[in-house]
Amino acid sequence: MNYTIEEMKASDWEEVAQIYLEGINTGIATFQNSIPNFEDWDNSHIKSCRLVAKSEGKVLGFAALSPTSSRPVYSGVAEVSIYIEEIHKGLGIGHALMTNIIKLSEENNFWTLQSGIIRENAASIELHKKCGFREIGIREKVAKMDNGIWHDTVLMERRSAIVGV
Repeated sequence: MNYTIEEMKASDWEEVAQIYLEGINTGIATFQNSIPNFEDWDNSHIKSCRLVAKSEGKVLGFAALSPTSSRPVYSGVAEVSIYIEEIHKGLGIGHALMTNIIKLSEENNFWTLQSGIIRENAASIELHKKCGFREIGIREKVAKMDNGIWHDTVLMERRSAIVGV
């Protein structure tokens, strides 16, 4: 499949939101239980680090960074969000998005990327490992879903060699 990795634009939001909803509906991609409106999502994500994968103008997946803290000492630390449309999983799109968001993060002086992944989401954990993330710990029964099920999260981190940490 031919696709390009591009900067995410506000006009991509409707398709991005639908992919995000697919992730919500899996029960293992996020602890979010509904799609935020664009304004809330936009305000909680770093504007310089948002990407989409597109084929023939259609969004196939997206990756974005959000700050982990408002404290200046953590200005180079960000949380990764990455979602691929269900019918396009397993085609290398996640790897391409992750590789490009890492490159973009380093261009924007981020020295640490982190992810808290629901333990049952083996595909996401494997993607992160393939892209240089390491497991730094498990948070046991850290979140209780609306259905009453408790989940552990796998904490993963990638340190940049380029930014000079």
